[in-house]
Amino acid sequence: MRRLTSWPGPDSGPVSWSPDGKWLAYYQGLEARLSAYNQNTLALVPLEGGASRLLTTSLDRDPSGGRFSADGKFITIGITDDMKRYLARVRVADGKIENIAVAPRVLGGFTMLPAGRTAVTVSTPDRPYEIFAFDKGDYRRLTHHNDVFLDSINVAGVQGVAFNAKDGVEVHGMLYTPSNYKSATRYPLLVRIHGGPNGQDAYEWNFEKQLFASNGYAVIAPNYRGSNGRGAAWKRAIFADWGNLEVVDVLAAADYAVSSGIADPERLGIGGWSYGCITTDYAIATDQRFKAATCGAGSALQ
Repeated sequence: MRRLTSWPGPDSGPVSWSPDGKWLAYYQGLEARLSAYNQNTLALVPLEGGASRLLTTSLDRDPSGGRFSADGKFITIGITDDMKRYLARVRVADGKIENIAVAPRVLGGFTMLPAGRTAVTVSTPDRPYEIFAFDKGDYRRLTHHNDVFLDSINVAGVQGVAFNAKDGVEVHGMLYTPSNYKSATRYPLLVRIHGGPNGQDAYEWNFEKQLFASNGYAVIAPNYRGSNGRGAAWKRAIFADWGNLEVVDVLAAADYAVSSGIADPERLGIGGWSYGCITTDYAIATDQRFKAATCGAGSALQ
């Protein structure tokens, strides 16, 4: 074993060889104390030893994965960006980033042939993941595994929303409405809080929220400060300050749903898992308007 990197924070994979075998691509994280709010930077280290070269310092988003092109001039990565995930090509020479077919959807895993052909898994708010090929500048669907399932259910209406917290910060999230939604009708609302905190709710299929919506609930899922997809500062905003700004953002989501005429203010529920549970506890201790709360895998005696 021969050590190649010396960064005192985390280095992580996936590790990818350059075609000439002289370089390894990998990810360098933030300093160790920010592990719960980590945001990686794509890096190259020479196999023969020497300093690493950071490629995506200008990208204030979450990169992942990595595949060299056959000529070694580019590395294809995934980028998690404000409720979306898409592919991008990073030029090895100077780190220039070219985003590929950005749309309100989430790309999961991807694989590439040396000749450049690409296959990915893709989900949208109204469809679970299927396999697609990248073809002529966009994605061409190859599998239809979920068609029978989708034909048997009523799919909720889903949209991305933005609203202001009480301190003026704009928060983004996903809003689900019942399939039979009627305007000027108020519905019972569930505020569902993702864990992490560095996760996010996004433009992808979510079975739990679809299930709630199919049973007559509106559901709002805020990407509070601490979530990923909106840069390192957005994550670090709650560092060593739990139960404050993320609660402000979650309560703003409930305010938005009520003020927009969707939610019945007398029928509000809240809940989440892991850090979503922790935030639920803080929220119901801060604001008593919620009629019920669910909490799983948190850190409080309940």
